[in-house]
Amino acid sequence: MPNLPIIVITMGDPCGIGPEIIVKALQQPEVANTCVPLVIGDRMALERALLVCNSALKILEIPAVEDARHIPEQCIPLLALSRLTEADIVYGAPSIASGDAVYRYICHAARLCLDGHVAAMTTAPISKEAMHQAGHDYPGHTELLAELCGSDNFVMMLAGDVLRVSLVTIHEALADVPRLITFEQVLKTIRITAEGIVRLTGIKSPQLAVLALNPHCGEAGKFGAEETEIIEPAIKAAREEGITVEGPLSADTLFHFAQQGRYDGVVAMYHDQGLIPLKMLHFDDAVNITLGLPIVRTSVDHGTAYNLAGSGTASEKSLLAAIRMAVELAE
Repeated sequence: MPNLPIIVITMGDPCGIGPEIIVKALQQPEVANTCVPLVIGDRMALERALLVCNSALKILEIPAVEDARHIPEQCIPLLALSRLTEADIVYGAPSIASGDAVYRYICHAARLCLDGHVAAMTTAPISKEAMHQAGHDYPGHTELLAELCGSDNFVMMLAGDVLRVSLVTIHEALADVPRLITFEQVLKTIRITAEGIVRLTGIKSPQLAVLALNPHCGEAGKFGAEETEIIEPAIKAAREEGITVEGPLSADTLFHFAQQGRYDGVVAMYHDQGLIPLKMLHFDDAVNITLGLPIVRTSVDHGTAYNLAGSGTASEKSLLAAIRMAVELAE
């Protein structure tokens, strides 16, 4: 394993399915064949996941990152950043202690990436509410990682084998979206999306589609002026930079053509506009990627699934896809 990249995997919310999908993913031979996985999290939560998943894997706590390269087979290398109690990790009931632990997992993983100790980080799902209760007020992973990396030029993209969708606005109240759609934000998202798809796919000049904000592209201003005043000028500016991009296009028909492979990427104006169709097609295998950061970060495309926590039935497919993509991007 000396030449394989080290991929750090954050446990996410220990009260959800994160520990279980990590165990199930690390049982798959493809992980050990392509990378050195290193889990950051809590030992008690991981031990419980081993029991729930009826896994023969064992946990080996390590003091240093490089030690992950030299552990026995069938062992999970763990950097234990928390010592949570049973009361802290009740299934489906995240605590202040678990919320604080989740924050520390993410921060430590980001620092390992920034310092070059690991090649990439892959994150399991978190509870934003628990983080907020612990005093860490971030809308999600993406915004926290951008702050940790000191980056304003970041874009959230979810990607499957067919669709790749990036967002101009991310975790925002729908009522706030129109004022957040600016020329600068749309152009930045187009630009970073194009650069990201080149890196993801090797396509030298990806074909992008940009969605309208309003129904029927605003119907010549009847339903809104964002298309003519903001989105169209941003698309024109992107074309002048050499980016191949179409739009604004109506969201109610665009994905019919996108799923046929007509576009290499789609830029959506807000969260649900882009992610509902993507998850309809890629519920099990989509990967959340934060583009524009100085580090490689991928994630599952789903939440903590408290209703499944402790059952051992949650699918590890999205986590496997996220690890696979982290390896590809790190290379």
